[in-house]
Parts: sequence; structure tokens; C-alpha cells
Amino acid sequence: MTAKTVRILGTHGVPANYGGFETAAENIGLYLVSRGWRVIVYCQVPGTGAVIEDRWNGIERVLIPMHLLGWKGTSKFDWIAIRHASKFRDLCLTFGYNTAIFNTLQRLKGIPNVINMDGIEWSRARWGFAKQAILYINERIACYVGNHLIADHPEIEKHLRTRAHPRKITTLTYGADPVVSPPPAPVQRLGLQPGRYLSLIARPISENSILEMVRGFSSKLRDMKLAILGSFEPQANAYHRQVMDAAGPEVVFLGAIYDKQVVQALRFHSFAYVHGHTVGGTNPSLVEALAAGNAVIAHDNPYNRWVVQEGAVFFNDAGSFSERLGMLMGAPTRVARMRQASLSRYAQEFTWDHVAGQYEQLLLRYLPKL
Repeated sequence: MTAKTVRILGTHGVPANYGGFETAAENIGLYLVSRGWRVIVYCQVPGTGAVIEDRWNGIERVLIPMHLLGWKGTSKFDWIAIRHASKFRDLCLTFGYNTAIFNTLQRLKGIPNVINMDGIEWSRARWGFAKQAILYINERIACYVGNHLIADHPEIEKHLRTRAHPRKITTLTYGADPVVSPPPAPVQRLGLQPGRYLSLIARPISENSILEMVRGFSSKLRDMKLAILGSFEPQANAYHRQVMDAAGPEVVFLGAIYDKQVVQALRFHSFAYVHGHTVGGTNPSLVEALAAGNAVIAHDNPYNRWVVQEGAVFFNDAGSFSERLGMLMGAPTRVARMRQASLSRYAQEFTWDHVAGQYEQLLLRYLPKL
């Protein structure tokens, strides 16, 4: 063990190419390395064979091959990673509580473990009863075995206070890279005109209100496009079929786009970003919209209201979405004010330097004494 060492568990690893946890692990890890920390990130890679260790941009990686898919593979990966980390006395930073029962090993060995508790995952109906029950139990275990709990939103902290003492909980959000002036060419290649489309980037599930937004948008002709990113499989998924059937002629389904520069250009050059998430804490996609200076039309709930604040107008259903959009299309001065408010909110709360700096201050409290 050396001074200022942290082992990051619970993500698919770095570099980030999977989701919000991986992006956080990458940015926090690189920040800590720049501050003199030794950072070890556990990475799930496809295949079989022995565990391999290497380095990436100053971060040490423990590469764990995994041939199992889905939750089985993730659970086995977590168990192998936790066993490996528990051979040492280093501070652990764990993203997620889905396999918190395995974190009991760190607790028994007296290894400090700070856990990012994600959203209230067990409450999502899409998991089904069995997985909801497993997640519920693991949330309870994490609140007990974790030395400190990170909430990514004040509403999540409020929930965790029903599970653990307030002194054991800290709210730390996610960050995003600033989007300053990406070229419009990627947008134009997709058949879109800068400033004449709305962008929507979300997993196509009912809790993200995509059907309501598509219905509201398609209730009349707008002389504007609604550009939707995401994989839709109408033959296999009834909800996807509903969304596509409800779409008017100005709705464009772009499919899944993983090129970061293209996605940033799509956000930046849109008239507004639309965000229908109804559950979860601080949503990384919404933070990225703020970093792009988007005016936002967001579902009305405490999660979205706290994140966006003055940069958004809020809707509840298809009718109110249509009304809010119509109002903004006739109010360019208000849209400009909302864009500025989004940039100000981003600079205040969601830069990676700010977020990673808060992580560092928290982790310093739990470093084992030499």
C-alpha cells in the first residue's frame, strides 16, 4: 500500500465506452492521477483466461476476462474484482450496489469502501419482481457495509437517509465535458438543419416518456424535426412499435450513434434538448445537454428540476409537451436566456474538475492510516 491509493470497482472499466459510471471512473481517475494518486481501475473485458494488468494514461488497469453475458457476467466480474482488491489494504471506490453482498468481504477485512449508490434501481418496474427484490436487498446491504455513501442527487440523498445516518451520506453529481463550437457538418450529413430540430437521446423505455414526447411533437406540423437517438426494434418490442407508430413525418429516428463528436454536434446545434426521464437521480445525458448550452424541455419531476433549474421548461404529458414547445418556438429571447442559464448551471455544478475535486476531498477522509 502506498499513500493516496484508490481502487475503483463496479464499472466496465476505462477508457469509458459504456455508460455514466465508466465516464465518471475515467474522469475522476485521471483527475486523481494528476493530483498524485495511484489509481487502479478494474475492467471487464470479453473472453477467457487469466487476469492481466496494464496501464492507460497513468491509470493502472486490472483486466478481468469474462465470457458470461448480462447480469451473470457482471456479477461474476464484480466478485473476482472484489476478491482481488481485498488482497490489499487500499481504499476502494465502488460504483453501484447491485452486488453489494460481495462488498461484505471488504467490510469483514476492515478495508474502507466508499459506494456510489446510483439511483433507486429496485423501484424500476422494467426489472420484474425477482430482480427488483435482489436490488432492494443489495441496496440495504450497501447502506450497512459501505463506509460512506454517495448520492448523485439531493433526492437520492433524501431516500438514503431512510437507510443510513445523514453523516454517512454525501451528494456528489456527475460531470460533462464542455461543448464549445463543434462544426455543423455531422448534423448536416444526417439531413438536419442547425437550429431546426430537437434532440432526444435516451434508452427507449416507457419511464423515459418517449411516447409522450413523440405524440406531443407529432400533434401538429412544426417546420422542425425531432431527432431521436437510440436503438428501436419495433418487430421485437411493443413499446418501440408504439413510439414509431405515433411518429409524424417530422420525427427522424437516427439509430444508435456512439461517435462522441457527432453526438456533441447534435446536441449543440439543436433548437432544444428534450428529456423525458421520470426516475433516477442526476442523469448524465441531461448534464451533457447543459454542457452544450441547450435549452431543455424536461419532464416535470424533482430530479430534472434540480439539475436544470432555469434552463428548462417542464411538461407532464403529450399535451403539455406540445404547448411548451409551441411557446418556445415563438419566444427566441426566452430560448436564448434558457441557453445561458444552462451554461451557468453547468459551470456552477457539473464540470469534471468540480466533481472530481469533491470526490478527492471525500476519499481523503477514508484513506487508511499509514
